[in-house]
Amino acid sequence: MKLIAEKIKIGDEIRVIAPSSSLQIIDNENIRRAVNTIETLGLKVTFGKHVNEFDMMSSSSIESRIEDLHEAFSDRNVKAILSVIGGFNANQLLKYIDYDLIKKNPKIFCGYSDITALQNAIYHQSGLVTYSGPHFSTFAMKQGFEYTLEYFKSLFFEKNTIDIKPSQQWSDDAWFLDQENRNFNENDGYWIIQEGKAKGTIIGGSLSTFQLLHGTSFMPSLENTVLFIEADSISDGNVDIYEFDRDLQSLMQQPNFDKVKGILIGRFENKFKINVEKLKYIIRTKKELKNLPIIANADFGHTNPIFTYPVGGICEISAHQQQVHIKLSES
Repeated sequence: MKLIAEKIKIGDEIRVIAPSSSLQIIDNENIRRAVNTIETLGLKVTFGKHVNEFDMMSSSSIESRIEDLHEAFSDRNVKAILSVIGGFNANQLLKYIDYDLIKKNPKIFCGYSDITALQNAIYHQSGLVTYSGPHFSTFAMKQGFEYTLEYFKSLFFEKNTIDIKPSQQWSDDAWFLDQENRNFNENDGYWIIQEGKAKGTIIGGSLSTFQLLHGTSFMPSLENTVLFIEADSISDGNVDIYEFDRDLQSLMQQPNFDKVKGILIGRFENKFKINVEKLKYIIRTKKELKNLPIIANADFGHTNPIFTYPVGGICEISAHQQQVHIKLSES
């Protein structure tokens, strides 16, 4: 049974937790700016008890992170939950989560990157639609944040169905290091890799993180899905496109991949050095993808800005003769 959390409204409390990296890695100025941005929406910001714990992995213990997660879902005053930022170890939490507690207390749960593991597992285990969208830390961004905020507000305050349009500009710079000197690129719009139409349940996110669920009880079914996948990079870019290629191959080898309806690919960072033709080549090498509609260069992943999308929600895509339509809904 699919569960959809209530929309948020002015005066609601938003809880910030750190299921991956600690709040300690965010400088105080950006914490204050993020709080202020959220408060200007008429919302109240509170923090999990353990968000500032910091260990050798720039995180905290499984027990601390689980306690904050459970407390956020069980607190009746909390209406939505934001992750501090991504990281590398959210999948440590999966077998310790009380999914029945979440099922009884459905709430908005939003983040991206390493949070992909939690979003898909929570949806699969409890039926709760979760959301890939801005972290708490993202709200500290001074420039280039308007698009991100627009879709965050549209999905969480207003509508159930949203048409996704491409942003005008994008960036993959380290914005948090120097907010005054940013580098923006003109957006050339969606890349139609393969034409077609599709409608299905949204699953996915960070491809390398989603791969951590393969073969586990936390992996959602691929049947009747539109996959949202994006490549994240932690290297210098020399091997990133090879990692994307083999991670995609691994996903294709999962049960029921033949029942996938379509694929939406998030924008690649500049370091991938990839263009439309190179991506088309990669896709053409995979016979299993031959008849799938595939659209790339969408505004989600590790570039900014990003739109928010519901994991477990519904996506309709259409790509034909340079015309692309993407529609999202929660049910």
